[in-house]
Amino acid sequence: MNSDMGRTSGQKNGPEVLRLTAGDGCVVLKRKAVKLMHPYDNELVIYHMRSMLSEAGFNKTDEYILAAAASELATNILRYAVDGEMQICLVQNAHNHLGVEVFASDGGPGIADIEAAMREHYTSEQGSLGMGLPSVKRIMDEFEIESIVGCGTRVRARKWREHGQD
Repeated sequence: MNSDMGRTSGQKNGPEVLRLTAGDGCVVLKRKAVKLMHPYDNELVIYHMRSMLSEAGFNKTDEYILAAAASELATNILRYAVDGEMQICLVQNAHNHLGVEVFASDGGPGIADIEAAMREHYTSEQGSLGMGLPSVKRIMDEFEIESIVGCGTRVRARKWREHGQD
């Protein structure tokens, strides 16, 4: 289910709201929320992501790669929305598989064209490589994004631990 749910709107119209939520469809075993207002808050995201991954039984290599994905989402919030929140959750699905979910939400300007934002090397800001969102999608097992211009953006991404992983 590595799809861009990609609901977007060019304008803020009446009852249109962001609907993506953290933990939807899973049992949340543990949750850590990090408010993002300052660049150093990204360090907390990395720390809590690695802690949650370790608790879920992911190996060290996965810890580093998946923490980088969470850091990318936090960086996007700090760069484009100024502030927001990340929720890092230890989750369990209906098949009793453990995983980690990262949920990023902000009340920033929103993404006018999610399809373009999901293309490699696309950037709306000079000096950016444009690799962030496509990299997060590639790294994670599940990826969903929604955005409304003038309202904000939400991303939910999950990585499931493989059975027998040391």
